[in-house]
Amino acid sequence: MSVDANVAPARAGMRRNVRAATLGFMAFAGFSGADVLVKLLAERFQVPQVTFMITIAALVLLSAYAGATGSIGSLLPRHPYLALMRALLLAVDTLLIHYAFSMLPLAEAYLLAFLTPLLVAILAFVLLGERLSPLAWSGVMIGFTGVAIALRPGIAPLNLGHAAAAASALAFALSLVLLRRAKTSESDLALVATLLVVLATAAFGASMIGRGLEAATATDLLAAGAAGLLLLGGHFLLVRAFRVGDASVVAPFQYSQIIWGGLYGALLFSAPIELHTIIGALVIVLSAWLVLK
Repeated sequence: MSVDANVAPARAGMRRNVRAATLGFMAFAGFSGADVLVKLLAERFQVPQVTFMITIAALVLLSAYAGATGSIGSLLPRHPYLALMRALLLAVDTLLIHYAFSMLPLAEAYLLAFLTPLLVAILAFVLLGERLSPLAWSGVMIGFTGVAIALRPGIAPLNLGHAAAAASALAFALSLVLLRRAKTSESDLALVATLLVVLATAAFGASMIGRGLEAATATDLLAAGAAGLLLLGGHFLLVRAFRVGDASVVAPFQYSQIIWGGLYGALLFSAPIELHTIIGALVIVLSAWLVLK
């Protein structure tokens, strides 16, 4: 009787984590799709303006959804401190990683940014008391190795770009852990809306410091709208994933962006998928499976 009583909760927990992992995988796929459109738009506009255009599009879509479903009131956070702290962390993450991109080869910046899942596992253990098995810990480490295989970062002197990329990973990890601390009474809409408002404000300010806002064509606005939709969907899925499952299970699926990046690069930019990318992707899939065990 006692064995059955222990088995049922374990199976329920596994089902929740499998669902959370699926949602997380889909979320990072959406983020990767938005990144492709950001790359295309950044060929015509400064990066802060691209961020502002996309974030405004996401806010418009979110407001339209809330209006259509009669949930406008749910856009306001019931626990504003936590929602604002998470949004500020994500804004800091964005600014730091953009600085890192300007100072480092993309491969080195991405490699350091992908420290996030490992940091989430550590922070979830320290701050949330989540227990991660030795096998799952090995999965996180193997996933990091897979990223290194896929990206093959070169050896270069350390500079402020490296520090910014590592700090961005920490800021993102803290924002993900905060999702697990969010009250169940806090709506997903409020968490996403607060994030978008803070990001839009920061991007607008950065644009004004730079060249200001430049005129956009209908095609540019359509691309920004599509990116906004992907960004909005990604954040909804990510919030839901961290509501459902353990932070240390969901976070490693950030590694899947290497897979999506390779696919998008091959389809849209004619970039070949090289052998080391395929090997790294397979290692990443193995790591995700170990974390789920």
